[in-house]
Amino acid sequence: MPVGSSAIKFQNVSRMGAKVKSNKLSAIFVAIGGGGLISGIVSYIKRLIPEVKVIGVETYDAASMYESLKKGERVNLDSVGLFADGTAIKLVGEETFRICQEYGLDDIVRVSTDEIAAAIKDVFEDTRSVVEPSGALSVAGMKSYIQSHPEIDHSTKTYVPVLSGANMNFDRLRFVSERAVLGEGKEVFLAVKIANVPGAFRRLQKIIHPRTVTECSYRTDNSDPATDAEFSEVYTSFSVQDREKELKEVMAAMRGEGFFPYDLTDNEVAKSHGRYLVGGKNKIPERFIHFEFPERPGALDKFLDLLKAEWNLTLFHYRNQGDDIGKVLTGIQVPDHEEKRFQQFLKDLGYNYSDQTNNVIFEIFLKG
Repeated sequence: MPVGSSAIKFQNVSRMGAKVKSNKLSAIFVAIGGGGLISGIVSYIKRLIPEVKVIGVETYDAASMYESLKKGERVNLDSVGLFADGTAIKLVGEETFRICQEYGLDDIVRVSTDEIAAAIKDVFEDTRSVVEPSGALSVAGMKSYIQSHPEIDHSTKTYVPVLSGANMNFDRLRFVSERAVLGEGKEVFLAVKIANVPGAFRRLQKIIHPRTVTECSYRTDNSDPATDAEFSEVYTSFSVQDREKELKEVMAAMRGEGFFPYDLTDNEVAKSHGRYLVGGKNKIPERFIHFEFPERPGALDKFLDLLKAEWNLTLFHYRNQGDDIGKVLTGIQVPDHEEKRFQQFLKDLGYNYSDQTNNVIFEIFLKG
């Protein structure tokens, strides 16, 4: 019997005292690993205040209790995801499973990695405390439960997520900060095929504007002039307020321009690997310029507005890093006789830049 876990809940509920009754505690959300914490909580709560729901939370890739309760017996998972490593358990405990089955969990919510990252951000912004992924699992589950039950008036409910664990490091924080906006539904990722002609990238940006672009990778491929592609690929992400509505509008506008957009927001391989594979080699002469864009609305528009239409933009790579300066790598096809106009363009733009045309990295990877 998980006595220690029961004691945790006994202390918490006792401290609440009259607040439990006055606030009409509605549900407690608890992360599930081996099942010790939630079995202790459910056995105590269902004896003391049985009308309060006890809802477990697991990740989609480590839902051992969910699968076990569904089947009516303990299920040993073949593998588990390790992002929320504190709850990454293949097989729940025998006694904890029996207790959860006997007292009856009211629900088990499963959440994604991005939802956990968003929950870590929420906890930090509210408390200035950084919890580990498993520690934020209950908050992610609570948010998911609220979103998936619009028929409930949640403003009249009191929900309590149990937080635990602060096993966090900087490497993981970097990943969390990047994926949090996806978990909040505030960023979308698209792959877009655009016509391989000057001005196409500008038209694409006008469709996305005024939304904030958070990443953009674009590269033409002219490595074989005999088989030059009709289209080039763009990998881009941008901020949204209403993901479903805005994504539908943006993709429709892109199709109207003759582009071919693909939604990659929920494509894990694209987010983890595909974004770094955009590229190709060119045999045509081009200049590689590294810019420092100010992180403010209109910075990209100014660049594209000043760029001459006859200068083909062959490469564009940018990722928002949360700094006040955005580092942007560009490839621009500028004829030799246009050098004077090109220098004037750089001056009028007013952004810090460095000419990287002779950098060995481009000789290796980008020049055909």
